[in-house]
Amino acid sequence: MSNPRVFVTRRLPGNALPVLAARTQMDLWPEEMPPPREEMIRHARECEGLLTLVTDPVNRELLEEAPKLRVVSNMAVGYDNIDVAACTERGVAVGNTPGVLTDATADLAFALLLALARRLPEAREFVLAGRWKTWDPSLLLGRDVHGATLGIFGLGQIGQAMAKRARGFGMRIVYFDKPKPSVEEQLGVARLEKDELLREADFVSLHVPLSPKTRHLIGAPELALMKPTAVLINTSRGAVVDPIALAEALRAGRPGAAALDVTDPEPISPTDPLLKLPNALVVPHIGSASVQARAKMASLAVDNLLAGLEGRPLPHSVNPQVLTRRPL
Repeated sequence: MSNPRVFVTRRLPGNALPVLAARTQMDLWPEEMPPPREEMIRHARECEGLLTLVTDPVNRELLEEAPKLRVVSNMAVGYDNIDVAACTERGVAVGNTPGVLTDATADLAFALLLALARRLPEAREFVLAGRWKTWDPSLLLGRDVHGATLGIFGLGQIGQAMAKRARGFGMRIVYFDKPKPSVEEQLGVARLEKDELLREADFVSLHVPLSPKTRHLIGAPELALMKPTAVLINTSRGAVVDPIALAEALRAGRPGAAALDVTDPEPISPTDPLLKLPNALVVPHIGSASVQARAKMASLAVDNLLAGLEGRPLPHSVNPQVLTRRPL
């Protein structure tokens, strides 16, 4: 029997792809940009497995063109690019890569918090513009992080990792999520309702998955509750924040600043009003972009794909019921 055919939608860091190539007939998209829709469908028609990124939609239209498809392995924690219900109906296993990017993403979220608290982007521009003439006791005064209140939306793995970093800075930590008494005791955090958290927090960090309930979770009413000195940080998904409302709120100075690793749409247009605001910092979805984290993500994505093709449970399955509905 020949090896199963798989399609990988981009070159991946680390050493995982040679492992996959040795055990499958692997087609690899070689370009920097994601494969166009027609290429995704063309490859899916002949594939038993897909290794996708967050940029690659796997919807009903594609699934209807892919009668041989048995497993979709998404190299990400989130899987909002995949119609999981449609995959489950067709007996297609779906995997993701949680855990391995937790610390890298929390590191970036806290780096963004520090950067805006101490106005680092403005300071860099100040130096580059040749405006640094002398030491000035009133120059670029920022906000203390130690002793400030951090509000976390979503106390999952990344949210908890963010809380651990905040403890090292002596911050007061509050969160909005389903009550988690054991985590509260372990990390010394307190649960608040959404509006109360927004009113009290000096820094608000978003760590929720994108779903119909969390789309535009932070919109104009929520932004209006924040302090004029507060900072919003989003390393989850761009659509968790209403971008039009955010731009208007930042112009009005409430909240005082925002740092985004993710945008809606993504990538953000170079002409987007957000990029013209001095109190907005936007970086290109690099939350998990450490050498170690991305290599681990690729390896786990390959492990998921091979497990599904070989009829084994995926190490990290989004729809584990598929294996009981239709053995692979």
